[in-house]
Amino acid sequence: MTALLRYRAALLLRSQRWLAPFAVYAVFTGIGIQPGDRTLDSLGYAAAGLVPLAAWLVRTCVTAEPPAARACAAAAAGPARVHAAALLTGLGGALLTGMLAAAYTLLVGNLAGHAPGAAALAGAVAVAVCVLTGAAVGAVCGPPLVPGRGPGVLGAALGCLLAWVLPLSPARGAVSVLIGSARAGAAEPAFAAGASAGALLLAAAAGAAACLAGTRRG
Repeated sequence: MTALLRYRAALLLRSQRWLAPFAVYAVFTGIGIQPGDRTLDSLGYAAAGLVPLAAWLVRTCVTAEPPAARACAAAAAGPARVHAAALLTGLGGALLTGMLAAAYTLLVGNLAGHAPGAAALAGAVAVAVCVLTGAAVGAVCGPPLVPGRGPGVLGAALGCLLAWVLPLSPARGAVSVLIGSARAGAAEPAFAAGASAGALLLAAAAGAAACLAGTRRG
């Protein structure tokens, strides 16, 4: 799997298809996060933007390879492992980006009485939850479950919107915890354990469904 992950990461970097989602996210955070803003509010903002970023990156990773090259890789390592490597590469890229954004937010933000360690942990949880939720959206809205580009992009956009607004969405829950803590001025932010478990289960189920569909297609 390590070799597959390296191959997928190299393929993504050489394709330069990662530039667009990262540029959009950089603009999103650059506009919405300013020095001196409340840290927890800014962490929630940065985490929310990771939902579409993760979905975009995952779809990019599973569609970046030419069909002939993908067939060769699937024959050598198995279609499920190849597809899982693509999903994990997109998820890892989004997670790394989210951690960098959270670190920047902690450096320039106003903690407003919150303990730095507690704020950092709450931000890390929100980042992970939003990345996992977005990765789940990208997994179910990309090949082989949704092979067409148009339906896949539309489905991913709708899925991200639902992840932001549905009451049971793990991403909304994690972001709401941060924003609610900032508004209440609590000494320490609450941790969204339920949202973390929900996001992990959602991402695992979506990834398993996509890998199983890829196996059957192969």
